[in-house]
Amino acid sequence: MTKTDKPMHLVPKLRFPEFQDDPPWSAPLLEDLYEFKRTNTLSRDELNYVTGTIRNIHYGDIHTKFKPLFQVCEEHVPYVNPGSRSKGFDDDAFCEEGDIVLADASEDLNDVGKAIEVVSLQGERVVAGTHTILGTRRGNVPVVGFGGQLFQSAAVRAGIKKEAQGAKVYGISAKRISAVPIPIPPTVAEQQKIVDCLGSLDDLIATEVQKLETLREHKRGLMQQLFPQAGETVPCLRFPEFSEDGAWEETTIGNMGEVITGSTPSTSKRDFYGGDFMFVSPADISDLRFVEETNTTLTAAGFAECRPIEKNSILFVCIGSTIGKVAQCSRLCATNQQINSLVASPAFVADFAYYLLDRESVRITRLAGKQAVPIINKSIFATVKVTAPAFSEQQRIANCLASLDARLAAQVQKISALKMHKQGLLQQLFPSLDRQ
Repeated sequence: MTKTDKPMHLVPKLRFPEFQDDPPWSAPLLEDLYEFKRTNTLSRDELNYVTGTIRNIHYGDIHTKFKPLFQVCEEHVPYVNPGSRSKGFDDDAFCEEGDIVLADASEDLNDVGKAIEVVSLQGERVVAGTHTILGTRRGNVPVVGFGGQLFQSAAVRAGIKKEAQGAKVYGISAKRISAVPIPIPPTVAEQQKIVDCLGSLDDLIATEVQKLETLREHKRGLMQQLFPQAGETVPCLRFPEFSEDGAWEETTIGNMGEVITGSTPSTSKRDFYGGDFMFVSPADISDLRFVEETNTTLTAAGFAECRPIEKNSILFVCIGSTIGKVAQCSRLCATNQQINSLVASPAFVADFAYYLLDRESVRITRLAGKQAVPIINKSIFATVKVTAPAFSEQQRIANCLASLDARLAAQVQKISALKMHKQGLLQQLFPSLDRQ
């Protein structure tokens, strides 16, 4: 035991049989395993995705897209613009395989200190950018691939979160996280066994994610063909029974049903909130078709303060950074003022209206113009011109796309279940420091 080890008897809940009789894990401090390198302060404007000799890991990409086990050939990593190299790093700052790169800031406490491990560079020169902390191993422990899993474990995440400071934006520093204890198995063999186990699960998740993206690409391509192109009134692909039908007719969103802009009941009245009615905000709208649950709910009293939105109505985000997001409500609900809802009339198929607005969302969003807070008010939204076929063809198109959406939802659920399974494994394969 080193002087920085915690005097604990660390044993995970789940240990592979061949290591059952091995000594307990140790818990050296982060600074015992990693030393910290300099990172740069390059902005997004000083990066590009076309050409360069040095790639840059941006903290925003750690939060949103990079896998915990970072392989440069499998990620979309920007280059440093020529001439920007002198603004923040030197030859000693290049990443090495086995390095840990942490995002040092986040508006969400659960994401502060989110980390990736550099496991494959393929000869590329890579640096860590602004708002990151770069740690390089002091020796050969942990083995390459172990750190990426280790920094997802509950014990390490809890230790890092304890060191976060701030109110609206949380931040960490290399100095503050240096004393975070890091649980490590006593042998390289056990480390590698964990790497192989969790790595195989990561590979399975990646395969399922690729299947999901393939389904999404198929849906995007199908929608391009099932709906007329800009300036046209007949789609490229039409079901045989409608091949002899005429052009789609022009109408407006307002003619398709009632447009309702939501509102927010008084937040000072506690009896308005916490009931059984969904109260939809833009944060509740995902890539999936239906809003099934919401972060905020209303009581009957709170719901009475709002315009009711019928089941299957279309919800279109009309203001803010997520303008243009589209969904359908799975049941009776209310929305806040950032959402325009279309309650379809009997002459239009509500499901078709959803796909139509989803197809036209980019064009509609452009109507907000370029301003600090983009907005499409109810009047503008209702007068947007669209084209639609007869009721029976609307239903046929909606049924076709709905079956594809059902497959997408099932695939998302499958990926979610695999990720939950991995989180369960992480909890069992890595010991908790609090219980020791």
